Amino acid sequence: MTTIRLLSGSLAIALLLTACGPQKEGAEGAEAGHAPVSEHSSAGLPAGNIAAGEKLANAKQASTGQACVECHGKEGAAPIDPTYPALAGQYADYVAYALEMYRDGRRQNTLMASQAKELKDQDIADLAAYFASRERKVYDLHEHEAGK
Repeated sequence: MTTIRLLSGSLAIALLLTACGPQKEGAEGAEAGHAPVSEHSSAGLPAGNIAAGEKLANAKQASTGQACVECHGKEGAAPIDPTYPALAGQYADYVAYALEMYRDGRRQNTLMASQAKELKDQDIADLAAYFASRERKVYDLHEHEAGK
């Protein structure tokens, strides 16, 4: 009899993202006996500074003349449009990864691409730390299911 074990939700998602995400070209990882590693990851970012992130979130970008909080609301908690995400309390890795993708052109949105194109890795880490430190305005599905 074969036993099938299900991975926990977080582990399964991490494995899927690793397997399905962008991969480095070439087989150098495979030659060393390792699976290919995602080319873009927030894991390699420097430590974020909340105070620097707050300053950056409120500063108008030269390329757009807008600050993050102008669209995502005070502390990222009150977007001006329901299609814009609330950033307050969002996972830092998610915010960092999204900003990296906008900056690198792998995620498409004209305004966000313009906002992110000049961000350095430290800026992204600082913004991610700041928004993650704000009072949570988002929830995960586990919390939603537990509330039923």
